[in-house]
Amino acid sequence: MTNITNNYYPNSYALQKIIGDRLATTPENRITFAEYMNLVLYHPQYGYYSSGIVEIGSTGDFFTSSSLGEDFGQLLASQWWDIWQTMNCTVPFSIVEMGGGNGRTAYDILKYLQTFYPDFSQVIEYILIEESPELIQVQQETLKSLEEINITWKTWQEIPDDSVVGCFFSNELVDALPVHLVSVKNSKLQEIYLTREEEKIIETYGEISTPKLQDYFDFVEIDLLTKDYPEDYRTEVNLAALDWLSTVANKLHKGYIFTIDYGYPASKYYHPQRYEGTLKCYYQHRHHNNPYVNLGYQDITAHVDFTALEKQGELCGLEKIGFTQQGMLLMALGLGDRLNQLSSGKYDIQEVFRRRDALHQLIDPTGLGGFGVLIQGKQLQQQEKLLKGLTIPPMA
Repeated sequence: MTNITNNYYPNSYALQKIIGDRLATTPENRITFAEYMNLVLYHPQYGYYSSGIVEIGSTGDFFTSSSLGEDFGQLLASQWWDIWQTMNCTVPFSIVEMGGGNGRTAYDILKYLQTFYPDFSQVIEYILIEESPELIQVQQETLKSLEEINITWKTWQEIPDDSVVGCFFSNELVDALPVHLVSVKNSKLQEIYLTREEEKIIETYGEISTPKLQDYFDFVEIDLLTKDYPEDYRTEVNLAALDWLSTVANKLHKGYIFTIDYGYPASKYYHPQRYEGTLKCYYQHRHHNNPYVNLGYQDITAHVDFTALEKQGELCGLEKIGFTQQGMLLMALGLGDRLNQLSSGKYDIQEVFRRRDALHQLIDPTGLGGFGVLIQGKQLQQQEKLLKGLTIPPMA
């Protein structure tokens, strides 16, 4: 049993009350972990991502590839230009960023295109999908100097089905979608719920809330009820990721979907030795395993099951173009050349050290460089599947 603690006021207190009120209105006085995670991360007023308190970078709770400088966005920009060339410079061409954070990646991409590929920058529509009004304001402030580029903010409802020609991409989005927690108990698949006991909110176990959870394991061909899995084996199921990919595929007419995130294929994700799952929390650059503290002030994530995304994509009419690691993708896009240029003598020694460290972090296989990159496509000709970013052998 795990208590929810109220470490911070006011968001933690407000969320604790909201969760308590929600429990009081449910027939069995319990909610799934997915509902809890959705509240503490995405509640419109008090959620971690929605309240405007989230800070990315050295002073925040975590950093992303774009926090290390402009290289990540610039290298992605060269990939989008390569895709545009591969698709015979089709117009209109959309680049859709999902979960753009503080807008830094978008700025680095667009500034680079504006400087080195001006013809391309003038024909694209750069769309940001963002639900948080606070983050939209941050993104608009970050991008306000790029007045000559067509930048828009849209909801999914504002994008017609089968309309986008171009590229959708996300970086560390899917890992933050709400997950269900499940466990093996007495040779049965059970779900972990939150309930109340003596005015404390605790974990409890019960029948799974939806048959979709068992369907998920059948879908990825994993059987948690074999003798290989220990009693109390605990893990996550990201049903929201399947719905998200279905939405993206439905909006895409022709083009690509890049999903960049940390994760595993299902066989590694649900390995018997990973008996505590992958759920992690991030607070002030420290990670821990307790999602019931710092409500509204910490990030909660779970690794991505790339097998599920591949299979869901097939059901939605998507084709797997490639699966590689971020480090390999960025090397194929020219990161190695950037490292070599630092030895040219044109840079201040402090700048050399800073840039070299940042570039090495982007390709470190034990960190950001080990992130998976799943590339899926729709309505593509054979020659359109030969992307610059896949010229290095893909990850096994």
